[in-house]
Amino acid sequence: MSDVNSLFQSAADEGELSPEALGVLQVADVGAQIQNALGVDPDEFEASEVILMTQMPDDSGSIRFAGNSQVMRDGHNLVLESLGGTKQADAVLAMCRYLNGHVLYPYSPLAQAVRMDSNNYDPNHGTPLYDETVVLLGAVLAKAQEFADNGIVARTVTLIISDGADVHSRRNTPTDVAKLVKDMLKQENHIVAAMGIDDGDTDFRQVFSEMGILDEWILTPGNSESEIRAAFQTVSQSAVRASQGGASFSQTAMGGFGS
Repeated sequence: MSDVNSLFQSAADEGELSPEALGVLQVADVGAQIQNALGVDPDEFEASEVILMTQMPDDSGSIRFAGNSQVMRDGHNLVLESLGGTKQADAVLAMCRYLNGHVLYPYSPLAQAVRMDSNNYDPNHGTPLYDETVVLLGAVLAKAQEFADNGIVARTVTLIISDGADVHSRRNTPTDVAKLVKDMLKQENHIVAAMGIDDGDTDFRQVFSEMGILDEWILTPGNSESEIRAAFQTVSQSAVRASQGGASFSQTAMGGFGS
């Protein structure tokens, strides 16, 4: 398995990662946290292109208090099932890392990706949104670079989910996240999306915009099961379109959730 920091350096050497973004990852020292998310070795992968589908479900206590634990499980699983039903399913690897850092499964073929259930998802933590988004995007960048170093084109779709503003980050700011997102979007091989579930207080469009996420890739469902379910349906449709690769990925990336 590749060393994470050497993958970042490789991306920087190729101009895919700016000095500013590399600095964020180095200061955060995220290598050890990312290593266990890398999963499948590129040598085991036979396709010439790969889609990396990455989800970061919120596992803060407010999800449970709002009665939304099951719809979060269902939504995550829906994305996997939708991708699994496509002709491109064999070219998709999925990874899930909860908002508070638990890796449910590293990058894996869709059939091996663990489905969320009541045994492995019990939201009762805090909201370190900025710190953990840096780690998550670092994992996406490292995995994409690992494939690139092996001659395999990697395109990525990343979904960040929160039902509250950041209150527990100790290291990173929205500006730090934005440095990473900016570099990713410049490559045109990455989609970074976010879902902000209404808490009656947080302006999620502003929060995610400050993190560098494009407005067309922000969903702001209300805090009801039906609205969250509909948002995940939208995510699934976009992920399926993006999974077709090539021009289809580019069109989806440019059009956002509305494409």
